[in-house]
Amino acid sequence: MAARKRFRVLVATDGSRVARAAVTTAVRFPWPAPSDAHGVVARYVRPDYRRSILLAALDRTSEVVAARTTRVLAARWPDAQAVVVNGAPADAIVREAARVGADVIVIGWRGQGPLRRLLAGSVSRGVVRRAPCAVLVTRRALTTLDRVVVGVDGSSQARAAVDFVARLPGRGRRVTLLTAVEKMALPSQVHLTSAMQATARSEIDRINRGRQARARTELDRARTALARRGWKVELVVASRAPLRELLRRVGRSRADLLVVGARGATGLDRLLLGSVASGALDRSPIPVVVVP
Repeated sequence: MAARKRFRVLVATDGSRVARAAVTTAVRFPWPAPSDAHGVVARYVRPDYRRSILLAALDRTSEVVAARTTRVLAARWPDAQAVVVNGAPADAIVREAARVGADVIVIGWRGQGPLRRLLAGSVSRGVVRRAPCAVLVTRRALTTLDRVVVGVDGSSQARAAVDFVARLPGRGRRVTLLTAVEKMALPSQVHLTSAMQATARSEIDRINRGRQARARTELDRARTALARRGWKVELVVASRAPLRELLRRVGRSRADLLVVGARGATGLDRLLLGSVASGALDRSPIPVVVVP
């Protein structure tokens, strides 16, 4: 039997508090087995920099952060190595992810470390936009994973989000699959005869039933994939705005992780991110995985 492909984790750090939380999250997260890890410290050196005491200090700080990250990762992955790469932070991190063939990038949100805030929110968002793989964004260390909420909307990215969770060991863990079906209504401003209103309502009812049926089919497909991996699955069909419902469910279920697709069924250009993914990064109180 062929050996299973190793799941590759890339951890981006700048030494800040939230970046250290990202490293801790990477070490404690239940990744698929077998797995390995790499660390990356993105050092931005402007072209007009001259050799100076400041630049020398930046060099030393980068190396110290990389060495510290290597030691932390080695507690789980003895062969782990963190490297320093030069370039604009988001671009450098994405290039390193491609180089090592990462399945996921783990990154902090709004870092304020000694490396000139290299993992600020804008950098994390830039990584999410450009990454060739899933990105786990965290403001605090994730030490346990018992409950997960996943947004499902019928898009290929949402299916990829379900697939990401299905790869994780699910025994003893719970996942909520949530889809939001906004119901079409007859505009009150439209003046129609009684017969025309009845026809319009009948057509709208047919459309709404079709939307509900498609949503249920999508949820059932996702439930089957996750149940095979031992997850205990809850299905939720909501009728309000998707982001609002996801965040509400995160709070109600005391979830540890929120997983969403990079963009939704509307097909918005991923460089803009979908509104749900972007809103989750801004507003989620728990770590978020965004899957392309």
